[in-house]
Amino acid sequence: MTTAEDQERIQSAIPHRKPMLLVDEIVEQSEDAIHCRKTFQESDFFVQGHFPDYPLVPGVILCECALQSGAILLASKTPSSGAVPVATRLDAVKFKKMVRPGDTIDIHVTMKDAISTAYFLAGKINVDGKLAARLDFACTVAQPE
Repeated sequence: MTTAEDQERIQSAIPHRKPMLLVDEIVEQSEDAIHCRKTFQESDFFVQGHFPDYPLVPGVILCECALQSGAILLASKTPSSGAVPVATRLDAVKFKKMVRPGDTIDIHVTMKDAISTAYFLAGKINVDGKLAARLDFACTVAQPE
């Protein structure tokens, strides 16, 4: 369940805001891993036309959930104020189960490596305890100009 404290913690870690803030709750976090949750609604803009008679959460939105969770994890490693997490690569993306409005996903992201300002992570997204998507991704943290 999303609380004001969760939202404050999330929004202090990443610059994303509604309607593109795609993390509701931080369940658990360690130095190199994070577990977050997101519940999708029928009113979410990205399901309005995807598809009208059978709404599905687009795969790219599931990837973005993992990216945002990873950005929250990176915030503790890159404490620079105003920094913006930027995706630089997505690899081995696989979609295994459809996610629909009303579903709550568990997002698990693990830091695999860090080289200079490049961070390499792996994400798994589960719905109802079953794998819905997985991906490897890389990001960097940029300073806005």
